[in-house]
Amino acid sequence: MNIMFPSAVIITLALAGTIGTAASAGTVRTDRFIELAGGERLFVRGVKHAGEVREPSAVLLVHGARVPGLASFDLPIEGGSLAADLAAEGHQIYILDLRGYGASSRPSSMDGPPGSGAPLARTADAVADIGAAVDAISGWSGDDRVSLVGWATGGHWVGAYASENPKKVEHTILYNTLYGGSDEHPTLGRGSPLDDKENPGTFDTAAFGAYRLNTRESLFTAWDESIPAADKSQWRDPSVAKAYGDAALASDPTSAERNPPSFRAPSGAMADSFELALDRRQWNASALSMPVLVIRSQLDFWSRLADAETIVREAPNAQHVAIPNATHFVHLDRDRAGRATFISALLRFLRT
Repeated sequence: MNIMFPSAVIITLALAGTIGTAASAGTVRTDRFIELAGGERLFVRGVKHAGEVREPSAVLLVHGARVPGLASFDLPIEGGSLAADLAAEGHQIYILDLRGYGASSRPSSMDGPPGSGAPLARTADAVADIGAAVDAISGWSGDDRVSLVGWATGGHWVGAYASENPKKVEHTILYNTLYGGSDEHPTLGRGSPLDDKENPGTFDTAAFGAYRLNTRESLFTAWDESIPAADKSQWRDPSVAKAYGDAALASDPTSAERNPPSFRAPSGAMADSFELALDRRQWNASALSMPVLVIRSQLDFWSRLADAETIVREAPNAQHVAIPNATHFVHLDRDRAGRATFISALLRFLRT
């Protein structure tokens, strides 16, 4: 495995201040940076309700392969902030941008052309970043252990971290996450755009390079295809979709320099996912000694039923919640399209 970043070590914590309005009344947001060895830094947003918090209550949300933390979990619109919804129930929520994403440090190679270099931000790098965030959050919140929620590739990264550091994790929630149990995948495995046609079974590094560019339109292709309705607004609030696209583009200060506007995302997540799609596992679910919840949307195009079933079979204390007729983006869909079921399952599990 190529480790493109140095190991993460916390040196200082810098408070960036409390910011704007909440998606729900009484929500307080605080942005911080964790300074790392070598001058790099991680961005973490804290979201909590002004009222009483639970003990323990700290929950870290980890984004997936393309869209960083705030666009994924804290849109400034009703129905668009999982962070605010969880905070309203007494949890202290933290949202991380991994290095290479959003407001966290980006390697200098991301300033060059996207089609060159080895894929940036592999599993080991993500584990190091999550570790730095967990250690900082324990200090900020006073909780010895932190609950982790990972969406898609974020769930893979969360699982890898939790398997190596079980004593630091209160709960592990893996949401539409690849793991293993099958070596076939219709869109990510052999014969997919990720597969090197000259060397099948190998990730196509030349095609993806160190990072890739993502337009607003590219965010909705698979989402739209998975919604079982011609009128997508029946499933997804158009204002949430707009906010999602706006926030994704705003996460990269260079997005407006390109036509059409596009934001950068490291390619390491795609390389990791290709390997997982071929059942080349990168962590061991049997090492997850804490309570584990595997949430999978029935209409998910990313994870497979085999991934969820294999984690539950191998992890000592795991359960599986399947959300019928729900998409990969269920936490951003309408309540009646599975969002309410998703949040209810998440909150119920966090109370255990």
